[in-house]
Amino acid sequence: EERLPTSLWVDALVRRVQVAGSAAFILQKGDASRGDVLIKVSDLRGEAVVFAPRTNMEGQRVFVDLAAQGVGPDEVEIDEYVNKARSRDSDLWVVEIEDREKRHFLTEPVEYVS
Repeated sequence: EERLPTSLWVDALVRRVQVAGSAAFILQKGDASRGDVLIKVSDLRGEAVVFAPRTNMEGQRVFVDLAAQGVGPDEVEIDEYVNKARSRDSDLWVVEIEDREKRHFLTEPVEYVS
């Protein structure tokens, strides 16, 4: 499946967040064309969720809520996970969204696996 360069995709995500009145920060820039992206969403009250990309059986890019894998909802735990991922993959992009409603602003399908 053809994808936008990651840098352009991240810029569009950040813009959607800003237009909605929330805040987004790029914590790590990875490979501009093909890097994967972790999305951390903080509710600003000590809880967060993290979404990671994967390719589904149809070859479509989807994001998975990692809560089903035991990551979170404590923001400190989420930060530890993100920091480990950052240290393992220099091509990884990390975007943090601050939104009291925990909206992720992703346009791709999101899977909440239990």
